[in-house]
Amino acid sequence: MESKSNDIEIINLQVLSNYKVILMNIDGISNEEAMVFPNGDANCMNWILGHLIYIRNAFINVLGGESVWDEEKYSCYNRGEIPLQRKDEFADFETLKSYLDETQDRLIQKISHLERINPDQVNDIATLCLHEIYHSGQFGYLRRILGKPGAIK
Repeated sequence: MESKSNDIEIINLQVLSNYKVILMNIDGISNEEAMVFPNGDANCMNWILGHLIYIRNAFINVLGGESVWDEEKYSCYNRGEIPLQRKDEFADFETLKSYLDETQDRLIQKISHLERINPDQVNDIATLCLHEIYHSGQFGYLRRILGKPGAIK
């Protein structure tokens, strides 16, 4: 059996690595801590995790899969929203963790069945990977702001 092309392997490794970084950085964070808005307005962990799930759904859709949640119900996590103004609509942090796991399962399943990357999708996929790397790194700083030790050693 022929091995996967390098571009598919790169995407797979990014999705696996990002997931691991996210899990490490959100480990031990309570729902209450996840709702802390640093400086009174910087994005809280809850919103960032919900936002990553929201955008992961777009990634799953690009790969031909179904979203893990109702986009309208969770629109408070969409790009351009003002999280502080919509915090009462946020899901519980444990619920978000379950949705994260579901997105991971769907992404890995979709990626594992790819035979090639459609050239029309390269920009979208690269941008979606970059987006996730950008936000997943924010969790490390938020951990420290909450007084937790860094998770990545």
